[in-house]
This record gives sequence, structure tokens and C-alpha cells, in this order.
Amino acid sequence: MHSSFTLQTQGPGLYDLTPQIAAWVGRAKPDEALLTLFIRHTSASLLIQENADADVQRDLKTWLNRLVPPSNDPSMRWITHTLEGPDDMPAHIKAAHLPVSLQIPVISGEMALGSWQGIFLVEHRMKPHKRQVVALLR
Repeated sequence: MHSSFTLQTQGPGLYDLTPQIAAWVGRAKPDEALLTLFIRHTSASLLIQENADADVQRDLKTWLNRLVPPSNDPSMRWITHTLEGPDDMPAHIKAAHLPVSLQIPVISGEMALGSWQGIFLVEHRMKPHKRQVVALLR
């Protein structure tokens, strides 16, 4: 069984997909399965991370921006791919360091996430984007 989820982002940040994915898994009612999620973009990522304290998401976003600033930052002079703006190549670099797919066990019809875990789409671009995540239950 498979599905596709579309999320409109509003710029850099972590967007919680857990409720939509959990509802779909709940409707599918698998007893035991492996859920695979895959994002269909090269400038965004997927991440399982804490969903209880929003400071975690803010700190991760800040860390990513410190690690890979925009290409117009003096420390990033070496970047040659700038055609799509100063955030594009840094977005590709961030996506190369974070997962673009996740696998989550489904047991007794529910995702086996930990108490404080959520599934997040990580947007790396500055402008809003419509992102697609494909889900497969096997």
C-alpha cells in the first residue's frame, strides 16, 4: 500500500508530518509492517526528532544555518552553483547530510515511534515550496 503527502512549506524549518502519517497508517490498519517514507526533492530532508519541545527544532535549524550558511556569506565563496539563489546550493548540502528516506516499524497498527519522537520534513530553502513525501507500507 502506498500514498503521497503534499506539504506547503513557508521557508526553512521543521514541519511535523506525524499526524498525517499516523492517520494514514491507522486507516491502512496493518498488523505488522515496515513504513518507508521518501521525500521527492533534493533541497529538503526527512528527520525523526523530538516533538515535545519546539526549542529542539529551533536549535537544529540554527545549527544547520551555522554549519552551512547561504552562498553569499564570505565563508561560502567557494560555491559555484548560485543560479537559483544563495540558499539553493546550501540547501543541497544540508539535504546531503540529512536523510531523504526513513523506515519506521509498524506494530499492532501503529508506528513504533518513541515517546518524544515525531516525523519532520526539513525545509532548507528560503521561499515557500510544495513538497511531496511518498509513503509505502510493506
